[in-house]
Amino acid sequence: MLDRLKLFSCNSNLELAKNMAEYLCIPLGEADVYNFSDGETFININENVRGYDVFLVQSTSTPVNRNLMELLIMVDAMKRASAKRITAVIPYYGYARQDRKTASRVPITSKLVADLITTAGVDRVLALDLHAGQIQGFFNIPVDHLYATPVLVRYIKEKGYRPSDMVVIAPDAGAVERARALAKHIGVTLAIIDKRRVEANVAEIMNVIGDVKDKVAIMIDDMVDTAGTITQGAVALKNSGASEIIAMATHGVLSGDAVTKINNSPIKEFVITDTIYQGDKLGKSNKIKVLSVSNLLGEAVKRIYDEDSVSSLFI
Repeated sequence: MLDRLKLFSCNSNLELAKNMAEYLCIPLGEADVYNFSDGETFININENVRGYDVFLVQSTSTPVNRNLMELLIMVDAMKRASAKRITAVIPYYGYARQDRKTASRVPITSKLVADLITTAGVDRVLALDLHAGQIQGFFNIPVDHLYATPVLVRYIKEKGYRPSDMVVIAPDAGAVERARALAKHIGVTLAIIDKRRVEANVAEIMNVIGDVKDKVAIMIDDMVDTAGTITQGAVALKNSGASEIIAMATHGVLSGDAVTKINNSPIKEFVITDTIYQGDKLGKSNKIKVLSVSNLLGEAVKRIYDEDSVSSLFI
């Protein structure tokens, strides 16, 4: 029974929150979340939360700062309304790429965001495919870190390819661990693309390490932003003889002309999840497929509420 659980959402991904509520067979909590004419965010909780286990769904995606402030203010409202426990469900964690000092005088913004969330009053965080695993350590509260791998593995298996015909591709060195895990779960070999980044958001693909000739190449990464890496990687794979190219990522940031790049690339299918609401950004693209992680997150919420283990969700 989930009689003391309430699920609320800010504005970044209402559709995902509604689907999670449907999985849990509970109504989505009622709250007003809007902005005044000067840009300030206002939130009003329209139902009693005193003594309840409250879960707040909010991806800190574009517009990042507004969505982050909505989350912080919602947490404060819940805390002042005497919620028993507040869990921030953050399907996509913005500022995750600023997780270390890369120059002498730069911030570690990912740590700052973790401090803000904790200080606001969050008791626990549920996140999905953090860009860097060490972000869990930026919080001084429990963090349940899930992976979208079960959703992606299920989709690949439904395609009906023979394992001997597939190869999983890490589009850069940072994606090797994630690619190795996917390759292990579907029982295929692994290849790596050697990438040299020229400047921020600009990558130069060098060569493919591994056998991809006449194989269905499945590129996997945690997020795709400008799509430069995966589209250049697709060209490298095609030139190396791959018979078919599928790209997969948990978070479809897709900024700038990313969708156009994907549509014009050798990628046959680009698979993302609904951690970030796409709206009409995808247009009429027949290459992009969106899978839902609502059941995965909903099950994690249920287990956290029941004080049960979530480790079995890692497959």
